[in-house]
Amino acid sequence: MTTTAHAPTLAETVAALERVYPPSWAASWDAVGLVCGDPGQPVRKVLLAVDPVAEVVEEAVQWGADLVITHHPLLLRGVTSVAATTPKGRTVHRLIGTGTALYTAHTNADTADPGVSDALAAAVGLAGPLRPLEPDPGDPDGRRGIGRVGALPAPMSLRAFAEQAAAGLPATAAGVRVSGDLDRTVRTVAVSGGAGDSLLGAARAAGVDAYLTSDLRHHPASEFAEQGGPALVDTAHFASEWPWLPDCAARLAGALADQGDTVETHVSTIVTDAWTRAFAPVPPAS
Repeated sequence: MTTTAHAPTLAETVAALERVYPPSWAASWDAVGLVCGDPGQPVRKVLLAVDPVAEVVEEAVQWGADLVITHHPLLLRGVTSVAATTPKGRTVHRLIGTGTALYTAHTNADTADPGVSDALAAAVGLAGPLRPLEPDPGDPDGRRGIGRVGALPAPMSLRAFAEQAAAGLPATAAGVRVSGDLDRTVRTVAVSGGAGDSLLGAARAAGVDAYLTSDLRHHPASEFAEQGGPALVDTAHFASEWPWLPDCAARLAGALADQGDTVETHVSTIVTDAWTRAFAPVPPAS
């Protein structure tokens, strides 16, 4: 006798996901949750991606996904129209027109235990136990929070760590940038997926040898380097958050299995980083 896997409804799928990443954990300014979709529609295929851009939505449609889960919100800032004359409006129309739901887990996934930065820490080679770089004051256990601090299995040079990080993350045009003596020894590292220069002070206070994050701006990074302290490793924003997607897929599948449901998941490998090419200066002819 064979049993047929039960496809959950969108409402049941969202409920399972929100048990893992409760929306109440999101920052007050964030826009997380269900963006579009009929709660009663069945969900058999789920595609996960960092950004809800047109290329990702088209991949989902062509694969036959019933639901797209992204880390970044489609409608983070208020809008007065979703007319198809705008990029976001065209995305909404394409989703609704094809019966494809969209859900966002953003800062609630950042602060979760495990969350975005746990996956980043694993991708660049840190070993446990990990602790939050900036703990969530609402977590009495002190496990949730933004960023993670951990140690390498063995000390290595900053150069070797940067090369290891680059190898463990998706390739992007920007690659990995480093500020600091490439020969300095790195044992402990703080990481934070996504834009992380607001946590430079926390990284210094953590006493780590290096801080890996994304979108470091010139002046904060320059002043940080002049004051001494951890080396800086700057990655592409997309690259630092992509490692969370397989973990999210696995946790969603597990949460659904607990209620007797099954879905097929697929992690998009489309590089949605904003920068598509980097050019090195050409040395003058001698």
